[in-house]
Amino acid sequence: MTNTISAATAATNTQTSSASSGASSVISSDFETFLTMLTVQMQNQDPLNPIESTDYAVQLATFSEVEQAVMTNDLLEKLSSQLGLMGFSQLSGWVGKEARSESAAYFDGSSPVTLSGDFASAANRAVLVVRDIDGRVVQEVTISPDNETFEWTGVDDQGASVSAGLYNFEIENYYNTDHLSTTTVESYSKIIEARADDGDVVLVLEGGNEIASSDVTALRDSE
Repeated sequence: MTNTISAATAATNTQTSSASSGASSVISSDFETFLTMLTVQMQNQDPLNPIESTDYAVQLATFSEVEQAVMTNDLLEKLSSQLGLMGFSQLSGWVGKEARSESAAYFDGSSPVTLSGDFASAANRAVLVVRDIDGRVVQEVTISPDNETFEWTGVDDQGASVSAGLYNFEIENYYNTDHLSTTTVESYSKIIEARADDGDVVLVLEGGNEIASSDVTALRDSE
């Protein structure tokens, strides 16, 4: 008889644990199952050693706590979804603007690309290294470390325009001839689409490059 009671109690605990991870719509059916198990406990208890009424109260209180926790979690998920939609609605206004980030920039074959550099504080000379999407060095241009914002025209050393496409940039910092460090470069690219992806907002840039909205460090009107 004791084994029967233990088995019923274990099943009740398992059912309660399972309810905590389910949706609130299942709570009603789970509660009916819970009551059925309590009935089984009462029917199969040892008459000489009956279950204390306080034990039933504890089980009911435990199930009630789980029920409240599930409902709270569902409410938080709904609020999170609503906040996510609000954020997505606001970010949709970014479409058509230019976002600054460390991602590859699209060069259309004619319009200069606006860049923002992070220079070493001790540098008195800097070189902008331009690479294509495959990582090949396309051009190296000497720039001044005094200008935080500058442009890459996309014209090679022979005066010809490079092909349209995505390009990555970095800065090699020098003090006279000594190489100090290599630092990052941010570029402006036009946002052509904003979409939700597993709870995150993904921005599609001109040229097909994709970045997270959190990667954007500045925003400006498209020129």
